[in-house]
Amino acid sequence: QDYNATIEFYWAPFLAESNSDDAVVHRVTDRIVRGTAIEKHAKFWKGADVVVFNTYLWWMTGQKMKILQNSFEDQNKDIKEMETEDAYGMVLNAVAKWVENNMDPKSSRAFFVTMSPTHTQSKDWGDKSDGNCYNQTNPIKDLSYWGPGTSKGLMRVIGEVFSASKVPVGVVNITQLSEYRKDAHTQIYKKQWNPLTPEQIANPKSYADCTHWCLPGLQDTWNELLYAKLFFP
Repeated sequence: QDYNATIEFYWAPFLAESNSDDAVVHRVTDRIVRGTAIEKHAKFWKGADVVVFNTYLWWMTGQKMKILQNSFEDQNKDIKEMETEDAYGMVLNAVAKWVENNMDPKSSRAFFVTMSPTHTQSKDWGDKSDGNCYNQTNPIKDLSYWGPGTSKGLMRVIGEVFSASKVPVGVVNITQLSEYRKDAHTQIYKKQWNPLTPEQIANPKSYADCTHWCLPGLQDTWNELLYAKLFFP
């Protein structure tokens, strides 16, 4: 309030319109994105002084992504499959074009935060115990570590799209530094949305959350990076 500032979180997991847009009921296995149609969401972004975009984990459904050509309201839906990297680039280009048309670099700033990695298999970092992030208390020490769940192809797309934007979009690269932090996930210490079975309780690894992160924690470093880009561009 001292700064007359408003901070908002807006749910749009693909940035473009999708069948996962409900902020509460969005656990959809067959994910569909409506091409470059971002206006459904983008109308709520207008007027912001600072916008921080991010979209990644929801794209990790395989090599192909389902793209809707017409409307979700149409009875007969025209759906085609695209390579995930191509579909990702298509949506990011639509976002970059929106930034160019709606944000004045003299009075506003746009950022894109790169992908947040997961740590679901301990064998990925050389631990043969058949575990995951559960009970991990030390970061990965190998500075070259890059988990198989993080797409270098999508990282390349991010660089290509926003380096070509006519209005600057600051890329906040949190990926590599977050790859090291297998110890920083919420693990079993979180709210459980569904009651745990006795079998799960007996085996904590089976319900450990190796996707989300503890707070305070790693995201504080992400915020430091955003702060540096915001005030020292």
